Amino acid sequence: MAGSQWELPPELCCRPMAFVALTGLDVVYNAVHRAIWDAFCANRRADRVPISFKVLPGDHEYPKCRTKRTSYEWYIPKGILKTGWMNKHLNLVPALVVLFYELDWDDTQWKEKQSECATKVEIVRTSLQGRNTKVAVVLIQKKTPLPPGEDLVASERAAALCNACDLSGKSLFVLPHTDHLVGYIIRLENAFYEHAQTYYYTEIRRVKSHKEFLNKTTHQLLFVRHQFKIAFFSELKQDTQNALKYYRTAYSLVHELRAHETNMLEIKTMAGFINYKICRLCFQHNTPLDAIAQFRKHIDLCKKKIGSAELAFEHAAWMSKQFQSFGELFDEAIKLGLTAIQTQNPGFYYQQAACYSQDRKQQAQQLCQGGASHPSTEPSDTQSGGLDFYGQRLWRQGHQSIDPPDAEKEKTGILALQIKERDVPHSELIIALLSNAVAQFKKYKCPRMKSHLMVQMGEEYYHAKDYTKALKLLDYVMCDYRTERWWGLLTAILTTALRCAYLMASVKDYIIYCMELLGRASTLKEEQKSRIEKNLIRVLMNEVPDAEPECDSSSISTARSLWSDRMSLAGSKELTIEVQDYIPFIQCKARFQSPSFHVDQPIQLQVFLRADCPHPVSFNKLAVSLSNQEYNQWCVVESSDQRNMSLLPGKTKMYNFSFVAKTEDVGKKIEMTGVELMLGSEGRCVFVSWRGAGGDAASAHEALQAGRSSRQWGRCMEARQEPDWDSLSMQHSTMIISRVPKISVQLGHQPPALNNEMYCINLTIQSQEQGIATDVKLTAGLKPGQDANLSQTTHVTLDGSKVCDDAAPALLPDVPLGDLKPGEKLEKCVYVKCVSTGPRVFLFHVAYSIDTTVEGRQIVCKCHKDETVTIETVVPFEVSVKFLSTKFEPLDRLVVDIPFLLMTDILSSSPWPLLLDSSSLQLLTMTSNTPQLQSQLQEVVLQTGECASECFCLRCPSQANSNSTVATGQYLISWRRQSSSADSPLIQTTVTLPHVILESVPLYIHAELPSFGRVRESLSVRYHIENRTALVQEVEMAVEPSDAFMFSGLKQVRLRILPGSEQQMLYNYYPLMAGYQTLPQLNISLPRCPTTNTHTLRRFLPHRIFVKPQGRQLDDASIAAA
Repeated sequence: MAGSQWELPPELCCRPMAFVALTGLDVVYNAVHRAIWDAFCANRRADRVPISFKVLPGDHEYPKCRTKRTSYEWYIPKGILKTGWMNKHLNLVPALVVLFYELDWDDTQWKEKQSECATKVEIVRTSLQGRNTKVAVVLIQKKTPLPPGEDLVASERAAALCNACDLSGKSLFVLPHTDHLVGYIIRLENAFYEHAQTYYYTEIRRVKSHKEFLNKTTHQLLFVRHQFKIAFFSELKQDTQNALKYYRTAYSLVHELRAHETNMLEIKTMAGFINYKICRLCFQHNTPLDAIAQFRKHIDLCKKKIGSAELAFEHAAWMSKQFQSFGELFDEAIKLGLTAIQTQNPGFYYQQAACYSQDRKQQAQQLCQGGASHPSTEPSDTQSGGLDFYGQRLWRQGHQSIDPPDAEKEKTGILALQIKERDVPHSELIIALLSNAVAQFKKYKCPRMKSHLMVQMGEEYYHAKDYTKALKLLDYVMCDYRTERWWGLLTAILTTALRCAYLMASVKDYIIYCMELLGRASTLKEEQKSRIEKNLIRVLMNEVPDAEPECDSSSISTARSLWSDRMSLAGSKELTIEVQDYIPFIQCKARFQSPSFHVDQPIQLQVFLRADCPHPVSFNKLAVSLSNQEYNQWCVVESSDQRNMSLLPGKTKMYNFSFVAKTEDVGKKIEMTGVELMLGSEGRCVFVSWRGAGGDAASAHEALQAGRSSRQWGRCMEARQEPDWDSLSMQHSTMIISRVPKISVQLGHQPPALNNEMYCINLTIQSQEQGIATDVKLTAGLKPGQDANLSQTTHVTLDGSKVCDDAAPALLPDVPLGDLKPGEKLEKCVYVKCVSTGPRVFLFHVAYSIDTTVEGRQIVCKCHKDETVTIETVVPFEVSVKFLSTKFEPLDRLVVDIPFLLMTDILSSSPWPLLLDSSSLQLLTMTSNTPQLQSQLQEVVLQTGECASECFCLRCPSQANSNSTVATGQYLISWRRQSSSADSPLIQTTVTLPHVILESVPLYIHAELPSFGRVRESLSVRYHIENRTALVQEVEMAVEPSDAFMFSGLKQVRLRILPGSEQQMLYNYYPLMAGYQTLPQLNISLPRCPTTNTHTLRRFLPHRIFVKPQGRQLDDASIAAA
C-alpha cells in the first residue's frame, strides 16, 4: 500500500471541540454579520471556550439520521469504526444550530418578522430530523437592551417568540450591535458551550444505553466501537479524564478480539488509534510516564501481530508509524513545557521508526521482486472514500470470517499491494525519520547517537543514488570517528564514501578516500588495499580506475562514462590535497634540530616520511615551506635520484636540509608553514600537503601513547637501525638568536643609592674577540617593562659634574663608544638620580658588530651583551620639626608677635657617612627674632643613626592674619656622601615645614626675674602687662599665697591699661625653702574679654624657680685654709 495509508487521519489527531453551526449570517454582503462572524472566529485566545464554529445556510442539509435500532439480536457488525464517523461529529453534525435574525423589540412589523423567524426555525428542525441537536435563536438588535424586568414589551414579545418557535427561554438570546460586541459574543459563546455540553452528554447516554442489548459472542466489535464513541464524545465535551478512562477500556477490549489473518490489520489500526488518543491525553494531563508505559505496552502487544506473511512489509510500516506518532506527541509536549532528558527523548522513537522503515524496505525488496504487472482491476485503491471501516481491505469490506470470501481476489489484492509497495520512496521516508532523530539527539547533546544516525542517513542517500548528500554527511561524521579512533567504523564509512566518489567520478574525493583506506587507520585486508592502491596509481596516470565492489551494476556504466570525460578534459591536471585532518597512507614529520640557532650557525632541518601502503610508492618532489619564503629554495628535493624518491612500506626515510640565516632575522622566529609531497608526474599531479611540521588526525594521540611507552619501558633507540616513528617529535619553529658575544661587562658601585643623589655606576668593558669590535654602543638606564611610575622618577646621565634635572631620560639609548681592539678595555661612568625610594632594575646593554664566516659565506654579525643590576634606593636622613616656647615647652598654637623656637632634628638613615654642607630657612610669614640666621650644621658629618639638631628663634609679626592656619616655609639642607670627591655636586633636600595655627591675645604679660634665688634673701620680680587691643582694658590681678614664699606687694589690684601701653607690677618674693619651687601664681581676669581665661594669660609666665640654700659667711681664715 502507499505510504500515505499509514498516516493517522487528521480528525483523530486534532483536538476535538464542540461543533456549533451558525445560520442566518450573510458574511459576504452584510457588514454587521461579517463583524459578528469575525468576533466569533478571529483572534481566539486560550481562555475562550473550545468551540468550532461554521457558518451554514438556513436550509443546509445535515447528514440523515439512520433509523434507531431496537434490537441487536440478529445484528452482526461489519467492522469496528466507520471511516467517516469522527469527521461527521467534528464537522458535519452540530451540537447546536444557532439562527441569527435581525429583529428589534419595537419593530413596526413585529408579527410578520416573528412568523418569518418561526418558519426558519422549523426549516432547521426539519433538516435535523432525528438528531438531538439543540436549536437556539439570536436576535441581532441595534439598541442596547434595558435590564431584565424593566422593559415589559420586550418580556412579552420574547415569550411570544419562544412560543411561536417552540423554544425554551434559555434558547433565545439578544445580541446588540454596539461598541461592546466582543463582550456580548463571549457571553453568547459560554451559553452555546452549555447547550453543546448537554447535547454530548445526551449522546453519551444514548450510546451507553445500547450496552444492555449486546452479547460478547457476536458483538465484540460493538463493545470496542461504543467505548470509543463514548470516549470521543467525552473529548468533545472536554471531559478528558472520563475520555481517558473509556479509551483505556476500549484498548483492553480491542485486544480481546479474536485475531486472525483477515482482521489483523483492522485490530492493529484501531489499537493504534486508541493508543494515540491515550498517549495524547496522558501528555495533556502532564503524566508522561503513563504515556510511555502505555506505548511500551502497546508495542509489546502488537509487535508480533504481523498478519499475512506476504504483506509483512505492512506490519513494519505500521510499527514505524506508531513510533513516529509517539515521537511527535512527545516532541509537542516538550514544546508545551515538558522536560526531557538524554536517556528519554523523542529521538529514540524517531530512530526506532527509522529502523522499522528500514525493515519495511528490506522486506519489500524480498517480497516485491516479482516482475508481474499491475492487475487490470484496482482492488488496492484505498483512498479515504473507498473504505467503510478503518483497517479493512477494499476487496473484502465488512467480512469478519477467518477465511477470505474469494481466494482469487485475495491473491490479486495482495499482488496489487506488493506492486504498489515498489513505488514507495523508502529511502526518503527513512531519511526524514533519521533527520528528526538527529535533530533531537543534537538538542539533548548525544553526539555519538547523532553521528551513528548520520551514518545511516548517508547510507540511505547512497542507496537513493544521491551521492552528493551522502558524501557530505559521511565526510562530516568521519571527523568524529577519527578523533575518537573508531577505526573499524571509520573504514566502513570510508568504503561507502569511496563508492560514492567513484560513482560520481569525483577525482579529488576518490584520491582522498583511497589515500585514507591505504593508511594505518584502515582495517581492510592486504588484498583489498592492493586493489585500492592500483586504482590510485591508475588515477595518477590519468586512467579510469576499476569499479568498486558492491556498486550498483546499473550505475557502473554511467560512472565509467563520467570518468572517461574527466580524464579527457584538457584543463589543469594538478590537485592539492590538505591531509592534516585525514589519516593518509604517507606519514610526515618535520623538525628543526634545535629550538634556536645562533646566526653564525647553519640551520638544520629534517623531514621524515613513512608509507603505510602494501606496495612501494614513488614521489617526484619534496618541499618545505617556511615563514620566510626566501629560505624555501634551500628546502627542496627533486626527482634526480629515483631511488632516493621511493618509500618502502613500513620504512622511515629521512631527508636533511640546511641553510644560513640572514642577519636581519636575528630575534625572529622561523616557522614551517607546510610540507608538500608531489605524487604522479605526466598524467596527473597530486600535491599532498601537510600544515606546519606535518602530522595528521591521529598523530597527537600516537605521540602521547609513545611518550607513555617510553617512560614505562625506557628508550631503545641505540639498538635500532632507524628511528622509532612514534617517538619522533615535531619541532615546527626555531628562533634565530644573535652570535654569542665575546666581551666582558663589569659593574662597580656602592649600594644602596640615596634619594636624589647622583649615584655613580662604573662600567668596565673588555674585548675578548679575535678581531676588531666595531660600532660599539652602550644603552644604559632603567630596564624597560617595570612600573611606569619608576620611569618618571629615575634620571640617567653621563655628566656627573652637576645634578641632573627632571628632563633627563630614564634610559640612555645607543651611546657610541667607538671601536674595541682585541683585549682592549674601556671604562665609563653612568650617573643615576632616583627621586623615589624602592628597588630598581638597571640594564647595561653593549652592542657591537664583527665580521665572521659561516659555511664559506662572509657575514657581519651583530652581538650584544646585557648586564642587569638591582639597586635599592633609600632615604638618606629623616627630618623632624618641633615648635617650642621660649621655655622649651611644646606649642600647638603660636601667638602673634610672641617669640618662639623652631627646633629641627636630622636623623641619618644612610649606611654611608653623610657630609652636611649647610642648612637654611626660607620663611614665608615668620621673621627671625635674631639679627641674622646662621646654619649651625656646617661641615657636620653624620654616621648611621646619628642625629644633628639646630634651633631658630622666630616671631610671627602682628600684621599676619591671626586666628588661622598659615604656612611656615621650607628648610633647605645641602649634603653629599663623605666618600665622594670634593668637586662632586651638592644635593639640596627641601623639607616643607608644617603649617601652624596662629592666635592673638588681648593681654601679653611677661616677668623679669633673676635666674635663681636664695633662701631668706629677697627676690625682686617685675611683671610687665601690655594691652594688645584697641580698647581700654580693665585688669583684675590677685597673687595666690604659697608655702614656699613670702611676698610683699599688692595682693589684689584692679588696673586700667590704655590701648598699646604697658603697666608694671613689682613684687618682692622671700623664699623659704630650697630647690625647684613653684612661684606664687598670678590670677588675672579681663572683665571686657570674658573669653580669655587666666590659664591663657598665665602660660607666658614662669612657673618655677630654683632656690639655692642659704650659704655660710666665709671668713679670711677659712679662705686661706681652702
